Amino acid sequence: MKDKQIIFTGGGGTAGHVMVNLAIIPEFVKEGWTVDYIGSVNGIEKDLIEPLKGVTYHSISTGKLRRYFSKENFKDPFKVVKGTWQAHRIIGKKKPAVIFSKGGFVSVPVLVAARLKGVPAVIHESDYTPGLANKLAIPFAKKVLATFPETLNYLPEDKAEWIGAVVREELYTGQREKGFKLTGLNSTKNVLLIMGGSAGSQKINQAIRAGLDQLLEEFQVIHICGKDNVDESYAQPGYVQYEYVQEELKDILAITDLVCSRAGANSIFEFLALNKPMLLIPLSRNASRGDQIVNADSFKKQGYAKVLEEEQLTTETLRKALQQLKKDKLQIKDKMNQYRSSEAKEKVMEIIKQQATKQ
Repeated sequence: MKDKQIIFTGGGGTAGHVMVNLAIIPEFVKEGWTVDYIGSVNGIEKDLIEPLKGVTYHSISTGKLRRYFSKENFKDPFKVVKGTWQAHRIIGKKKPAVIFSKGGFVSVPVLVAARLKGVPAVIHESDYTPGLANKLAIPFAKKVLATFPETLNYLPEDKAEWIGAVVREELYTGQREKGFKLTGLNSTKNVLLIMGGSAGSQKINQAIRAGLDQLLEEFQVIHICGKDNVDESYAQPGYVQYEYVQEELKDILAITDLVCSRAGANSIFEFLALNKPMLLIPLSRNASRGDQIVNADSFKKQGYAKVLEEEQLTTETLRKALQQLKKDKLQIKDKMNQYRSSEAKEKVMEIIKQQATKQ
């Protein structure tokens, strides 16, 4: 093989477009690969990737891929062209053996540039159905990897492969003692973790806080509420708020009994791997392409989760759904114990290396 050079990309939207990269990048660094990352100028991926040791971050111009009318839609094609030119220059300078993409709109110009430079690319699709960015990028990739086996029905047969969920190893290393010390909570009452996605969810935040007094009668609550959404006026014993949690998440999950979350694929598979019964509140079709709805439905059918549609979300429906989740948690854990996560990370790395040798 030529020098071990790899470029990762993904992001421009939510943290979900970065998590698989965060799980894999340290392994390539350990093995002596030169690792570069192409991301957006101000996306969440920059904050998550730049602190990693052994990784050089490169920013490019990106255009958001919208499914609705916006004046910005007229500017975005020019941003994508500019981003493709920038990615082409970076790839030409770095001469990677392979490119790995997690999706998100920043990945589209990178995959186009990779094809122009003759560099093989591997795409990972976490959701049940491919997102718009991945749909656009798939023609430029050699392999497309899926988390849900059903996703193969939506992918080109000659490129697609099911590999299962890639879970960050660090999440298995959480310590309950550290989690309780960090949060000030204890083991006398169930700990409920609320997550509204990396950007937070105003609807979930409002429903939680409106019924907080009742919730605290049954649970201790850790609320990851999104940037600028911490509200100290609600501060009280048993209720802990964070804008965003990264390194401490493993210890928080170690003390978590139940989860209330959106239904992004990366997160829910991590909860599944850690045996955390969950209430999923997927983004509605009015605010998304509906991928979280099918993700949640799949988990509900397999007995891993309860689901509350956003259109039915009120303080009262949320309280009742969480009570039912608590009541059924042992049954859900039994179902989760039947799930055996494949060696997905090793599979992904093997496929990436195989493509790197084909140049």
